[in-house]
Parts: sequence; structure tokens; C-alpha cells
Amino acid sequence: MKLPRWSGLLLLVAAIGAGAGLAYEGLKPEAAPSIDYVLLDGTHKSSTQAWTGKVMLVNFWATSCTTCVKEMPNVISTYNKYKDKGFDTLAIAMSYDPPAYVANYAETRALPFGVAMDSTGEMAKRFGKVQLTPTTFLINKRGEIVKRFVGEPDFAALHGTIEKLLAES
Repeated sequence: MKLPRWSGLLLLVAAIGAGAGLAYEGLKPEAAPSIDYVLLDGTHKSSTQAWTGKVMLVNFWATSCTTCVKEMPNVISTYNKYKDKGFDTLAIAMSYDPPAYVANYAETRALPFGVAMDSTGEMAKRFGKVQLTPTTFLINKRGEIVKRFVGEPDFAALHGTIEKLLAES
């Protein structure tokens, strides 16, 4: 079977594009967006400024999301494993999640980290128009997003990355 003349050019462009994608891995991560939020317990935190010097896991989730509910014990154990080493977690409930459901879930599961409601959808928008849950961001001590996970992360690999980030000065 003979390929059209332009197919070689298409393959070349695809190969160059694939190589360019690999080059992006070494570039500086993007800064986490500045957000203000109120935690369910009523305390206020001020965005990325409060995160400086910590490794942060920011998890967008919903009580109606089965994958979110399934991964939450792993999010809790990750938090508990690293919380005394400069790691923190913020769970952000999506705007469509009823606040009473979120409060009940956080209370009955004794979530040990901060939980915030994204009532207006602004936080999801600032983090790149998050629409699918769970979507999780790993942020380094300088306030830069180093990983974005859509769906449940591989927690063993996530722990390895967290340990590397915690070791950075």
C-alpha cells in the first residue's frame, strides 16, 4: 500500500511534536493560582501565601464522585504520613456539591485536613477550569504546580514525588 506524499511530512511533524513534549518536562513549573477560601470549620486561610514553604496537595472532589470517595482514605493516609514533615492538604468541594453533604462527609470521615467549598466555582476556574473529579494538584514549597492528576493518582508514585519535594530546600 502506497501512502500519500504528504504522509511523510505528517510523520515528521508528529515526531518533532513528541520530542518537543518531552522537552517541556524540564521547564519550570507554573505558579499555583492565588485563591482565598474559608475552611468548613470557619477559619480563613490566604491562598498560596499560606502554602509557601510547604508541599501542598490540592484535591478537587465531590461527595457524589465514586472515585473521590474511593481515593479519600489514601488522601487521608498520605496527609497523616507527611503532615509533620512540611506537607499539607486542602480538599476543595466542587460548586455543585451541597454544602450540607460536604460538611457531613468531612465530619463522619473525620477528614484531618482543611476542607473548603468552591461555592462559586472560582477556585476550579483558577486552577485551569477543573471539571472532572477527582483532580489533584501537587504544589512544591515555592508555590509551583509540579503535578496534576485527573482521576485517582498512583499513590506509591505520588509518595515518591512528595518525598523528593519535601527534601528540596
